[in-house]
Amino acid sequence: MLADLKTAALVGIDGSVDWMCAPRFDSDACFAALLGYEEHGQWGIRPTAPVTARKQRYLEDTVVLQTDVVCDGGAYRITEFMRPELKRTELIRIVEGLEGRVEMEMVLAPRFGYGARMPWISQEEHSVSLVAGPDALALRSSVPVTAGETHVTSLFTISKGETQTFSLVWYPSNSEPPRVADARRAQDEAVRYWRDWAAKCTYNGKWKDAVVRSLLTLKGLTYEPTGGVVAAPTTSLPEEIGGVRNWDYRFCWLRDATLTLTALMIGGYVDEAESWRDWLMRAIAGDPSQVQIMYGLSGERRLTETELSWLPGYEGSKPVRIGNAASDQFQLDVYGEVMRCLYLTRKMGVPAADRSYGPQAKALLSFILRAWQLPDDGIWEVRGGRKHFTHSQLMAWAAVDSLIKLAEEFPSQEGELRDQLGHMRAVRERIREDILQRGFNTAIGAFTQSFGSEALDASVLLMAHLGFLPADDPRMLGTVKAIEKSLLRDGFVARYSTNLGLDGLPGSEGAFLACSYWLADNYAFQGRIDEANALFERLLSIRSPLGLLAEEYEPKLKRQVGNFPQGFSHLALIYTANAISKAEAGFKGPQVAVS
Repeated sequence: MLADLKTAALVGIDGSVDWMCAPRFDSDACFAALLGYEEHGQWGIRPTAPVTARKQRYLEDTVVLQTDVVCDGGAYRITEFMRPELKRTELIRIVEGLEGRVEMEMVLAPRFGYGARMPWISQEEHSVSLVAGPDALALRSSVPVTAGETHVTSLFTISKGETQTFSLVWYPSNSEPPRVADARRAQDEAVRYWRDWAAKCTYNGKWKDAVVRSLLTLKGLTYEPTGGVVAAPTTSLPEEIGGVRNWDYRFCWLRDATLTLTALMIGGYVDEAESWRDWLMRAIAGDPSQVQIMYGLSGERRLTETELSWLPGYEGSKPVRIGNAASDQFQLDVYGEVMRCLYLTRKMGVPAADRSYGPQAKALLSFILRAWQLPDDGIWEVRGGRKHFTHSQLMAWAAVDSLIKLAEEFPSQEGELRDQLGHMRAVRERIREDILQRGFNTAIGAFTQSFGSEALDASVLLMAHLGFLPADDPRMLGTVKAIEKSLLRDGFVARYSTNLGLDGLPGSEGAFLACSYWLADNYAFQGRIDEANALFERLLSIRSPLGLLAEEYEPKLKRQVGNFPQGFSHLALIYTANAISKAEAGFKGPQVAVS
């Protein structure tokens, strides 16, 4: 992944940019070969001779990518990056000769509208413009290029010690193409930006390299103009190769709220945590009954789901979808996420907002007190009907618990809530008893997916994280044991069993990586340090060579599946690294991260 805090591009080890949306994460893709073929848009730079070796790496503590290629006749390096310090979207690629003399080919073939629209290509003295509707790209190259009707090409040679550069910038088609800076100077600025940001990290545990890479990935998934953090920069990368579980993740989920805040604070990034808190509260402003589970980058609510019939999908996985119909679902857990985020920002020392969120919190409380007994669609956005999901009820409890703590611990600032303390405490206890009586299956000895169910669900592992029960409570020990027996497969934890048909979807999926991290957390909370370390190291071992994680992992295929890179997986990695470090230092149970 390359990123500029507005959008991202995905680059293959073969030198091809196969995915990029511009100018925002949720804009139409101009390179969509990732979900189809070269004809759906890509930008390749590759040798004409057979390749014998390739190696990729990020420059240390950056999102600047380098790929070294050895081929017949010599070797070369491509350094590529986007520019986070700019307001525009610009992708720069620098080709350096390392050994011998290599004949190279550059092919630029964008297809706007997710691979549907051929651009109008025109060549000027120093640049090429590629225009379709409101979108335009300008290419500037240090080598001669040829503009054809369907693509731009260049054949050139690179010898040891030589450098050639290519810069591609998106701009509105009704404007003049912007000027492009010197490529080497731009690289220095990009490297400086990322390293200065990474240097602020306050986590100093034994997994610092993995934590910093995950924090950089999280930063790369941030839409800086608003502070929103997208779940992933991609859509429709399948949870099962060849299957239909393909969703658009280029939006901001409230489900990720607390974990995002905690991960940022573990890293010491207070400003980013404050921006996320403020984005969250702006997004949900209005009638509490209309709070959505996800929003657009600026808080947009309309995320209409559509299928793109002309794209064959990643390795034939159809349909390809943009937008997400789950945005219309009702999920109780998001209220708990919002309230915990509001409480933890105070607890962790994030500066108070310019405006008081007390009246907003009180309005949300009023709705929660009315709605907590309603069935919902659950954390996993299942399409099999509403139920009383145990995790949803847990998060309703967490919402009330967080508001109580706000009123108790910050009385001078949260006076709007204090007059309801007695009622809130009573409701919190009612929800707690309901979960303990109806969510715990005595025959199985574990908390289950929904009230009265025998199905297991990894989301109940979060009970210890939230302080609902101690991690060493017999009921939690039994739940962990049951999940190990039924959902731990080939060393990784599934969300739930898809064989039971509870989610209303055909097919199966890989192991949801965050769930494996949650199990490692519980091991750490319970003092099972060796098991926590072993599971965490297993999770580290399946990262891509660049340290990136998708949403899921398919053990049978030994490959990652789902949208990539997935913020939720990296957030969970950061939390677990900290949890194990705290447990090894003698702390018991979850620890609040304070910068």
